[in-house]
Amino acid sequence: MKASVPLDSKDGYPDQPVAAPVPGTMVDTFVFDRSDQLATHVAQIIAGEVRQRSALGQRTVIGVATGSTPAGTYRELIRLHSEEGLDLSGVVLFLLGEYVGLPPDSPQSHARWIAQHLTDHVNIAAENIHVPDVSGSTEEVEAACRRHEDALLAVGGLDMVICGIGRNGHLAFNEPFSVRNSRTRLCTLDPVTRRAAASDFFGLEYVPTHAVTMGMATLLEARTILLLAIGEHKANIVRDAFEGPPTDRVPASYLQEHPGASLFLDQPAAGMLTGIVAPWQLGNIQWNDDLIKRAVLWLCEQTGKALLKLDDADFRDHDLHQLVRHHGPAQRLAHRVFRWMMDTIEYHPAGRDPKVCLCFSPHPDDDVISMGGTLIRLNHDGHKTHIAYMTSGNIAVFDHDAMQIADLVTEYHRLFNIDPAVSQTIKQEVENALKQKQPGQPDAPEIQKIKGLIRWSEARAGGKYVGCVEENLHFLDLPFYRTGTVHKRPVGEEDIQIIIELLRRVQPDVAFVAGDLADPHGTHRVCAQAILKAIDQLRSLGEKIPEVLLYRGAWQEYALHEIEIAVPLSPDDMATKRKAIFMHESQKDEALFPGSDPREFWQRAEDRNRMTADGYNQLGLPEYFSMEAFTRWDGKPV
Repeated sequence: MKASVPLDSKDGYPDQPVAAPVPGTMVDTFVFDRSDQLATHVAQIIAGEVRQRSALGQRTVIGVATGSTPAGTYRELIRLHSEEGLDLSGVVLFLLGEYVGLPPDSPQSHARWIAQHLTDHVNIAAENIHVPDVSGSTEEVEAACRRHEDALLAVGGLDMVICGIGRNGHLAFNEPFSVRNSRTRLCTLDPVTRRAAASDFFGLEYVPTHAVTMGMATLLEARTILLLAIGEHKANIVRDAFEGPPTDRVPASYLQEHPGASLFLDQPAAGMLTGIVAPWQLGNIQWNDDLIKRAVLWLCEQTGKALLKLDDADFRDHDLHQLVRHHGPAQRLAHRVFRWMMDTIEYHPAGRDPKVCLCFSPHPDDDVISMGGTLIRLNHDGHKTHIAYMTSGNIAVFDHDAMQIADLVTEYHRLFNIDPAVSQTIKQEVENALKQKQPGQPDAPEIQKIKGLIRWSEARAGGKYVGCVEENLHFLDLPFYRTGTVHKRPVGEEDIQIIIELLRRVQPDVAFVAGDLADPHGTHRVCAQAILKAIDQLRSLGEKIPEVLLYRGAWQEYALHEIEIAVPLSPDDMATKRKAIFMHESQKDEALFPGSDPREFWQRAEDRNRMTADGYNQLGLPEYFSMEAFTRWDGKPV
């Protein structure tokens, strides 16, 4: 069965397709404007297969992955079941993998995850849910792997697989250099995979070193394979897997050999594909201003030349004959792009007249990390600048920091005779809870409060250091985040109403929203979706809405062709920004969830700001010490 993609949108944008096919890849590839569109479409493919086979009196055998990538698809399947009567009683599920050594009720087990996110909410019989048995000795686990294969053989093999791709190209837990003809087996986890899972386990040291995985041969025997990828952090490996040759170094690349494999991406995950980055290399295209800008900047990178040094030969030598023929000569094109890029440089990002500005910070430190220099500039320009910290960030604090604060407060109360007995009792409760806490378990409520208090105090210090007054710092503590674990609830109406209330109270002229969707934990994406939904509701009611600028910085930076506003920063601005980031002491030196980038957050911020400025300089534009970059929201959901 080949996945089909309808061309009529059902999400309020009737003039645009739900997904656009991308040329240049070795499998059928479709790119969606938004991840929720992707999830809805893949769920419809699954539902269609289930209905079709059910009508023929057949079961549907599906291999399923876990994690944030397929979570939206499973939510849509649950909705189809509860609201539209989708009957899943004929579905047989096989989990693609499981960590070895975890009990089934462990918060990190794939068995528990799939139950919480799918099977507990639909009518799939318990006997039709197959999870590898990872208990017992190595010999017992290997025997369980053989039973998993036997059970799959007994139901006729996989009709469909729903899977993601790891940053190292793994498929299920088939790590780099996995054998092409492998079956369900015990495997050793790659360091990249373990680092990616570290946040789920509250530390790399707690991540299992082994797992059971369905083998490559088993997966490739499925009739249909739907591979999903969401987020900028998957862009490089998606390109490697589906534009290069099949190789055991990137196990997912073997899907190129499968006639029923399809790739479903959101825009950020597709961002490195040739059909997106340089479509002119694949054939003639219809040129517009955005493509001209991208192509000319790309040409500067390829030639190492500044904009105004490009000549016609450069265009011809790099497959841009059509561009220079119809829109040239080279000098005209270069001057056109030069003016566009000059127009992005803005010393006063909110203008010179006093305005109300509101920066939404998903975590308590995203404001100063990503746009600390701009906050300094806004306050210097006399704007009334607010910061809204959307979540507590409490899961990103080490246990020893919480214990240290409990000690400090207890001693503080003793020194000043402020009810020391109560603080001593709380300190003992915290100490006992930390001693009893197992690796990877959520914190007790009192510890969550202390960790939230640490992030609160750091955010206040950082916000004030860049010039904001205390009464303009808002702590929203959105409900979706309050799970005590890395996995969060979907945004609900309660979250949106909290944001609407703040917007009505502050009445911002300009709102800064984190567009850093490469955040591996998904909080930036969820927060952006909640803010933009709130703004859409206000717009529909005819109420005031702000201009929305999107920022990045903690996880990734905008490419030069994407930048619409670039704010130059002086060495003094950067020094102040760095000190504001240092106010977040619990994240300094060693962060609990650093992601795959080994640099500290302040180093990432400075390197990216300087990289942006260097990019402008290399184009022959004015040379600056550092720059923070923004884009304007186009009015569509993210």
